[in-house]
Amino acid sequence: MHLRRRRQVTTAGLAVCALALAACSSSSSSSSSTTSSSSASSSASSAALSGTLNGSGSTLQLTYQEAAISAFKSVQSGMTVNYGAGGSGKGRTDLASNVVQYAASDSPIPSSEASTFKGTVLYFPDVIAPVTVSYNLSGLSKPLQLSAPVIASIFQAKITTWNNSAIAADNPGVTLPSTPITIAVRSDSSGTTQNFTQFLVDATGDGWTLGTSSTIKWPSTARAGNGNGGVASIVKSTPGAVGYVDYSDAKASGLTFANIKNSAGDYVAPSVAGATAAADSVTVKPNLTFSAIWASGASSYPITAQSWVLVYESQPNANTAKLLQAWVGYLIGAGQSLLPDLGFAPLPASIQSMAKAQLSKIGM
Repeated sequence: MHLRRRRQVTTAGLAVCALALAACSSSSSSSSSTTSSSSASSSASSAALSGTLNGSGSTLQLTYQEAAISAFKSVQSGMTVNYGAGGSGKGRTDLASNVVQYAASDSPIPSSEASTFKGTVLYFPDVIAPVTVSYNLSGLSKPLQLSAPVIASIFQAKITTWNNSAIAADNPGVTLPSTPITIAVRSDSSGTTQNFTQFLVDATGDGWTLGTSSTIKWPSTARAGNGNGGVASIVKSTPGAVGYVDYSDAKASGLTFANIKNSAGDYVAPSVAGATAAADSVTVKPNLTFSAIWASGASSYPITAQSWVLVYESQPNANTAKLLQAWVGYLIGAGQSLLPDLGFAPLPASIQSMAKAQLSKIGM
C-alpha cells in the first residue's frame, strides 16, 4: 500500500511560499515543495537551470506530482517546483489568473472558462488513472459487482439501501445488508467528477440525468468532501457510504472498491493494467485531449480518467520557458517510470511521443 503525506497551501501561498509550505492534514488543498533538479526529455534540460515553478490543480495527480518533484531534484539542483492540489477547476483558475506557471487538470478547459485564459494553452497528458467506486460495507466475502445503471441510480439517490434488488441482480448469490446508502461526492470543482459523470452519461445515456461537469448538483442527501482524499475519508468513516475515488487514493486509504461492468459486458477491477488497456484504444485530438472513459475491449477498466499538465504556449521570458520545458519534459518522460508503483498507468507510447513533440512550442 502506498502512503503519502498531505500538505495544505492556499492560492496566495503558492505565490509567496515557494520555500516554506506548511505541513498539515487537509486533503482538500495539498502541496509539495522541494528544491529540485530535472531531467526533461527536451534539450532544454541538458543545461543547468535556476528558478521556481508553481503549479496547482488536480488532487488525482497529487501523488505523482509529489513523487516526481522528489525524484526531479537529482538532476537540476537550481530549480524549485511547488504544487498545490485544490482540484482541477482551481488549477485552471490559477493558470488563467497567472497565479501559477502550470496547472494539472483531469478534464479539458470547458467552453465556459475558455475566455478567462490569456493566450493559447498547451495540453500535456501525463497520467492515466482508474477511478474507483469505493464503499464501506462489512460482512461481504468478495468485492461487489456494479453495472453503470445501478451506479447511476445509487448516485441519483434512486437506490437508497444496499439490499436493493438491482444491486442484488449484479451480485447473484451474495447476501446484501439492508444498510442505508450514503453518497460521498466532491465539494470542489473536480476533474474526477467530470470523468465519473462522463462514464455515467456514456454508459447509461438517459439513465443519468444530472449531466457531466466538474461540479454537479447532487441529491441533497449526499455528503461532500474536498479532493479525492476528502471523499475517501467520508467513505472510510461512514458505514454504508459509497463514493468515487481515484485508485491511488483509494488504495492509500485502505478502501474496498467494486468491480465495474465495462462496455464488453465484463466486470473488471480497477487496476493499472485495466487503465492501460483503456488508454490504448483512445482517439487523440490534435490538441492532445482525449477520453479513456467507457473504452472498448474486454480488459478495459470503464472508469479510466486521464490528466494533463496545462501551460501557456507563450511565456513571459526565456528562463520560465526553459524551466517549463524541463519540468513538463520530466513528467511526460523519465517520470513516467514512477507511475505504476503509485497506482497510475503510464502514457501509451504513441501519446507520449506526441506530447514530447510539442515541448518546443513552449516559448516567448
